[in-house]
Amino acid sequence: MSTKTQATIEDLYNVPEDGKAEIVNGELKLMPPTGDDPARAGGRIYSNLDQYERRTGAGYAYPDNVGFKANLPHRESFSPDAAFYTGQRTGMKFLNGPPVFAVEVRSENDYGPQAEKEIAEKRRDYFAAGTIVVWDVDLLNEDVIKVYRASEPDKPTIYRRGQEAEAEPAVPGWKMPVDDMFG
Repeated sequence: MSTKTQATIEDLYNVPEDGKAEIVNGELKLMPPTGDDPARAGGRIYSNLDQYERRTGAGYAYPDNVGFKANLPHRESFSPDAAFYTGQRTGMKFLNGPPVFAVEVRSENDYGPQAEKEIAEKRRDYFAAGTIVVWDVDLLNEDVIKVYRASEPDKPTIYRRGQEAEAEPAVPGWKMPVDDMFG
């Protein structure tokens, strides 16, 4: 008989340096570092959101590897690749609650039937926790950005190169050229 200890938020504070993890089904789910193109795309999305934050003061832009606490039966945290948050800041601690807008940029291992299943499950978790809009960014697909909304979770709006993507209603009036994610 073995007893397995459930992972806690405190365990996230002890993930090795430069590590990224979330708590799913009571376990730490470690996430490997990402490659060049996905990291740059996530960084550019964050940078664009940061400009919006500075211009409007309507919330807070966050880059990759920030912890957002979740209160779901099977998930206690999120760590999106970029995010926008309108709750209270928490200083050195993880943020309380999900972002209103979460960005997930696909890395090289985020392809295939199992990855698609996991991405859809995480998106459902975001919505169940209170996130309003989730971007699924796929730099290898003609449909670069799929914008999912909690109001219509199975009907994404598609954006391709040459277009401007948005995150309405989570980030009102914000837009970003899809082409800015490349190069």
